[in-house]
Amino acid sequence: MRATRDNLGFLLAKAVQRWNELLAAGFRRGGFAEVRPAYGSVLLPLFEEDGLRLSELAARSHLSKQAMTTLVRTLEARRLIVRRPDPDDGRAARVYLTPRARRFQATAEHVLATLDRRVEQRLSRDRLDALRDAVKTLMTLGDEPPGSKGDGL
Repeated sequence: MRATRDNLGFLLAKAVQRWNELLAAGFRRGGFAEVRPAYGSVLLPLFEEDGLRLSELAARSHLSKQAMTTLVRTLEARRLIVRRPDPDDGRAARVYLTPRARRFQATAEHVLATLDRRVEQRLSRDRLDALRDAVKTLMTLGDEPPGSKGDGL
């Protein structure tokens, strides 16, 4: 068995933990201490396309509808988003950014770009691109059809 410090899952979890600490620190410096890195699952898709349905937000963030509903309620309480009836479907709602969330977008983009530059300084552009590709591949683990070489995971 590998030592814990060499276990891929452990290393990925610790890297995400550190990344989130750096994001939160950058958000605080930018005047948005109340914004948590986890809110990115809602905010980043809305930065790309405002007015998405909750189901679309969940799909784009690879979260369950239940988890997305919880996050949306939290962001509504923090006045970062609002839900409005879908004009095309009275049963559905669309999620929109508030002016405060739009102001936060500039801070988020700055913090993320700064972190990317810091990582690139340590890894090089080619290794950073390879890391992105590897992480995207890892995100598909478990998506294999039954009976494939996924070993039941």
